Amino acid sequence: MKNIVILISGRGSNMQALLAAKLEGHIAAVISNKSDAHGLLFAQQHGIATAVVSHTNYPERERFDAALAEVIDSFAPDFVILAGFMRILTPDFVAHYQGRLINIHPSLLPAYTGLHTHARALADGVKIHGCTVHFVTADLDHGPVIIQVAIAVLPDDTEHTLSARILHEEHRIYPQAVRWLCSGQVKLDANGKVISQCHNLPAQALISPALDLP
Repeated sequence: MKNIVILISGRGSNMQALLAAKLEGHIAAVISNKSDAHGLLFAQQHGIATAVVSHTNYPERERFDAALAEVIDSFAPDFVILAGFMRILTPDFVAHYQGRLINIHPSLLPAYTGLHTHARALADGVKIHGCTVHFVTADLDHGPVIIQVAIAVLPDDTEHTLSARILHEEHRIYPQAVRWLCSGQVKLDANGKVISQCHNLPAQALISPALDLP
């Protein structure tokens, strides 16, 4: 059984979705950079070990990442899952967990990297938006894609409504991605390419607005 460590900074809704999915992997610990992260209490209530490595104690990113890695490695993880962990990680940290560090991002990467993805999508008037699970690389939000989901942007969408619908989809695809990783159906090869044994055919095309057909 694969060991999983989850990193959070807040409520950890994606962490909660992973727990609810009852994965075959063992969630060894939940670690946060904030002691008041609500997700820590949730994890404790479910009998999962927790730890805090506060970034405010380390003026340099490299020192924080080194301290964080030391705590993570004490749980011997096969995979490190970022679930709303709001820190930009150093290249050395990312390299240490190459092929084992996973993130979910609220856009259809490579579109809308960084923050405020929903507001930017609305401002640009896109008709389709979504979210992406990907391997983490030193190039922020540009790692190899494991799975994506797209939804239509509705005419009356606000940042709040669009965010809520995207979050619902995040809670569906993140457990699936981690399940594939734990079963060995998805991995990263030596060339940084995703090798997948998942052969499910995609659903029909999403067109927004819909075609005007008789």
